[in-house]
Amino acid sequence: MTRASEPIAVTPLILKQLPICRRGLTEFTYSRFLIPWLCDFKGSALFLDADMVVTGDIVELFNAANYVSDVQVMKDQPKFEWASAMLFNNARCNVLQPEFIDDTRNPLLDLAWAKSIGEFPAEWNHCVGYQKPTPSKLYHYTQGIPCWAETAGVEDEPWTDAAMEMVHTVSWSELMGESVHAEKVRRANLG
Repeated sequence: MTRASEPIAVTPLILKQLPICRRGLTEFTYSRFLIPWLCDFKGSALFLDADMVVTGDIVELFNAANYVSDVQVMKDQPKFEWASAMLFNNARCNVLQPEFIDDTRNPLLDLAWAKSIGEFPAEWNHCVGYQKPTPSKLYHYTQGIPCWAETAGVEDEPWTDAAMEMVHTVSWSELMGESVHAEKVRRANLG
C-alpha cells in the first residue's frame, strides 16, 4: 500500500491459520467474515478480494466511513460483488463469531447478518468488465487479472502498473555493489 498517507497493516487470510473450516471457491470466501472477530470487535477493518488494485490513498476510504452501519460496501455493483470490498464497523459485527461463520446454514455472502449496510464512494470498487471504464481508486478484476489471455485488454494499465511497481528494483550494482557478496559474484561472472 505505497499510496497510503498513514501506516496501515495488510494481513492475508490463510484458512489453515484460522479457527474455521468452511471453504468456498477461495480460502477467503468465508474467512473474510472473521475480520471483526480477528480485530476483537474493535475499530474498523477493510476486506478486499485478492484480485484488486488500489490506486488511491486507502486512508481516504477509512476517513469516509459512516460508522453507523455494520458494514459498508459499493452498492452500485451487482449484489454478488458486494462482499468483495467490505469496510467493517467491527463493534457492530459481533454476530460474526467463528461458529456462526462455519455454520453452512448461514449464507453470509448475502450480508443478511448485517442489521445495516452502508455505502462507500463509487470510486472505491470499480468492477472491471462490468462497469464503464473510468478512473478509479480501486480496480476489481473480478473476471480475472490481465495476466491471462482471456482477460487481457480490458483496463490492463492499473494492474500492469501495480505489477511492475511490485517487482521494480534498482540495478544489481546499485543494491549489491558495495556489499560483502559483490566480489564473489563479480569473479563468477568473469570466469
